[in-house]
Amino acid sequence: MVTPVKGLRVSAREEVFVGPAGVVENRRFFLVDPGGAMISGSRIGRLQRVVAEYSHAARELAMRFPDGRTVAGTVELGESLVARFSSGTMPAHAVEGPWSAALSALAGMPLRLLESDLAEGAVDRGGDATVSLVSRATLTRLAAEAGDERPVDGRRFRMLFEIDGVGPHTEDGWLGRPLRLGEAVISLGGHTGRCVVTTRNPDDGVVDFDTLKLLARYRLAIATTEPLACGVHGAVLTPGAVRVGDPVELL
Repeated sequence: MVTPVKGLRVSAREEVFVGPAGVVENRRFFLVDPGGAMISGSRIGRLQRVVAEYSHAARELAMRFPDGRTVAGTVELGESLVARFSSGTMPAHAVEGPWSAALSALAGMPLRLLESDLAEGAVDRGGDATVSLVSRATLTRLAAEAGDERPVDGRRFRMLFEIDGVGPHTEDGWLGRPLRLGEAVISLGGHTGRCVVTTRNPDDGVVDFDTLKLLARYRLAIATTEPLACGVHGAVLTPGAVRVGDPVELL
């Protein structure tokens, strides 16, 4: 699952190329408020109603809004600045064009679109977390905690990869082990703690599932690198293409 703009809806891809800094089209851009602080879907859920597409080679960005409009153009950069990003800062450039105004109108507050200056883009945990994954069995286990037999929609967790063929939370034990995904090899370095964005419907951003309460019910006492963890994240060892249906092999 990828999105070129942090906070907008994630979408599935049949194939991605995982480079040294992850998937270059993933979270390349992010939004800030008038004070220069990063805005995510946790704060403004309706941003998930927007679907973005981006070609890094052509530098073309398009956003499809819930009213059917598409706002598109070639990315051109303006002033250089440093944004407040989570608990730190992010060097970036302002993106000129129609996107900031369109997103501001949807959000009901002034927003500014920026492009990260970092090779890995605007991923939450920086270069050590350019790839992330969760298993289908983990999503099914969480659903069972809510009394549902169907897996929780993986888009809630905004992970790059969703894998099958292992047990619930099996991925927790893979830290420090190389993992082959298709042509790529990654190294998982941490468990991914969840935030309130996972409680929001991945299509409209409305809070409709108490993810954190459910995880706390059976995961709070488990030793993980981050609390309320569901899924894992890491870095790229060997670049390569990853396609739907590719084998996953713990090395």
